[in-house]
Amino acid sequence: MMLPEGHGLHPGHTRLHGYIRFINLSTGAIVRSNLPIFSDHCVLDSVDGIMVLQRDHDTAVRLLHPFTGDIADLPPLASLRTMLTPGQQQILDWSFFRTICATSFTVSADGVVTAMIALFYLGRVACATSMDQQWRLSTWSVSKRWRPMSFQGKIYTLHCDTFDSELQISQIDLPGLGEKEDFGDPLCYLPEPKLIATFPAGRLHMPYHLGECDSEIMLIGREECRLSFHIGVYRVADILADKITPVTSIGGNALFVEDRVLSVSSRVHPTIVADAIVLLHQKEVYLGQYHLASRTWLPTADGGLKGASVPSPCSLIYHIFTCCYPILWNKGQILFQGTFQPIWRVKRKWRLGLYRDHWK
Repeated sequence: MMLPEGHGLHPGHTRLHGYIRFINLSTGAIVRSNLPIFSDHCVLDSVDGIMVLQRDHDTAVRLLHPFTGDIADLPPLASLRTMLTPGQQQILDWSFFRTICATSFTVSADGVVTAMIALFYLGRVACATSMDQQWRLSTWSVSKRWRPMSFQGKIYTLHCDTFDSELQISQIDLPGLGEKEDFGDPLCYLPEPKLIATFPAGRLHMPYHLGECDSEIMLIGREECRLSFHIGVYRVADILADKITPVTSIGGNALFVEDRVLSVSSRVHPTIVADAIVLLHQKEVYLGQYHLASRTWLPTADGGLKGASVPSPCSLIYHIFTCCYPILWNKGQILFQGTFQPIWRVKRKWRLGLYRDHWK
């Protein structure tokens, strides 16, 4: 995972001399890679160790392996605008196309990449191959309330009709070989989301999150009521088997929960508690660790946030937690140090609208 530097040192900053640091969330190892490509690219997403980039001058989407330098080219994001009506083009700014909350891709035996991206604010999914000239939008929509997640080449979504209704978990598959022939149509054929599980109403409350831990999908939410500060974690595999029982152990890992959910081994840092959920405590306003077995909250290394920013330098925990907040990936800021919506320091002309900051 790309490690945020803080102090305004965004990817491509001259003081970094073309280098980007990455952290292994299983071992804690930190390595750096020389990536001069960031002089005219920014990060849209990251999946399975592959970085999803936008090239500034033409909005081309590119998949980059940060250690081998291998690149796969996909159509420009600008091609999505051609699929909208003139009225929609006037209403929808670039943030609707650049806010990618989940990416899945496969590579065929002949090297053709098929990719699928979930556009959070647009509430649609787009697909393309490395042989195409434009992205194609799905004919159906997904919920814009809860962020989808990518897992093993598929995208998973959450949906509930009302605050008190059951929670639906759906799976979106990449187009198969036969379906790729439809790419010449105005809209590509992506199979509609397939309902795979329902979670009983009243057992969990908002906000909901999907995350991956030890190759399993986890459902995370607040227990009991909206004012409760207890967290419940359920394996989706258990839900499929009609075993609605919260887990008390997640293999010695911790789940960092914000816009994204990251599974981090407790070996990465001595202050990371095993079998815990790391997130902002909504009442006391501090970055806490909720221990699943004891159902208790523990503070993180640097104390509370209430009324003050996190000191600098800060614990590695805050650098990792920033990885869950994509709005800061390209801006060289650590979460809780400064504004939540920092301005673009460079390349504003090309990157305006990335992660819904179009007013900056």
